[in-house]
Amino acid sequence: MPDEPTPQPAPSPDTGVPGGDPAGTPPRPPGEEPPTSWQQLALTELRQQRTELEEEIRQLEARRDQINREISSSFAGQADAVARRLKGFQDYLVGALQDLAVAAEQVDLVPQQVLVAPSALDVAAPPAGDAPAPPQPVAAAGLFSADEALIRERLAAFQGQPDFYADPWKLRRSLEAAAAASLDSWFLEQGGRGAQPSSGSRSRNALLTAAAVAILGELYGDRFQTLVLASQPERLGEWRRILQDSLGLEREDFGPTSGIVLFERPDALIERADRLEERGELPFIVVDAAEQVVDIPILQFPLWLAFAPGPGELIDDEELY
Repeated sequence: MPDEPTPQPAPSPDTGVPGGDPAGTPPRPPGEEPPTSWQQLALTELRQQRTELEEEIRQLEARRDQINREISSSFAGQADAVARRLKGFQDYLVGALQDLAVAAEQVDLVPQQVLVAPSALDVAAPPAGDAPAPPQPVAAAGLFSADEALIRERLAAFQGQPDFYADPWKLRRSLEAAAAASLDSWFLEQGGRGAQPSSGSRSRNALLTAAAVAILGELYGDRFQTLVLASQPERLGEWRRILQDSLGLEREDFGPTSGIVLFERPDALIERADRLEERGELPFIVVDAAEQVVDIPILQFPLWLAFAPGPGELIDDEELY
């Protein structure tokens, strides 16, 4: 009996087509790349974004370094100049407000009682010899030659060690030899009336003026008043600060009824000096080096000191203020 063919089992759905993928996927042709998955696409995109962000960070860091260099080179100097101007104006403003408060306290708000004076015909005229003599103004230039020894002794003492605990209105700082020579010339050669070369800065000029005030205080006591002329509040604030420190003064020592008065306008200073002379007192006028013109009426007073600026000093002062 011939052999009967052995029956082959039918392919199950799980085995698929012979020679194909077990899952039923047709075979991949040779040489074909596998398809890119979505994870790889996302990773590529993230890497590209990171590269762009790193480039932007490098650009921002370079810009930051450039801004820091610009700030360190220019802003520091400007900020220092602005701070000095604000400090000077603050000192001047505080002093001006205090002067205003003192003046307001002296205003008499109570109405004065009206008194009827008797007629001149009813009052016997006093003898001519009993009439009080009008106050005589203090002579200035004529006295300095007689006080030469005292002036030079004080100028020599000012060049020694500073006396930080000296009484008010006494010099508490040391004076340079050049400043002492200028004061010697101003007192003994110019008779207290004339211009002197600036010391190079407002602080040095104010220190020289403080030394002059200390000497005049010994010569005239409280019968003189210092009048400082500077056309800007910041400059007056610097004058106030140096004079206050050099002479051991308080803020109350600056004002219309005190020893030192600060002026921005020459006409107000001249009016004040006239009133002092009418009362028999002596005005000591000081003109800041930044004042390019000295009014002629100032030259008529017996005591005045004007500082002549050096080369470039006015330009530096204008840039600062």
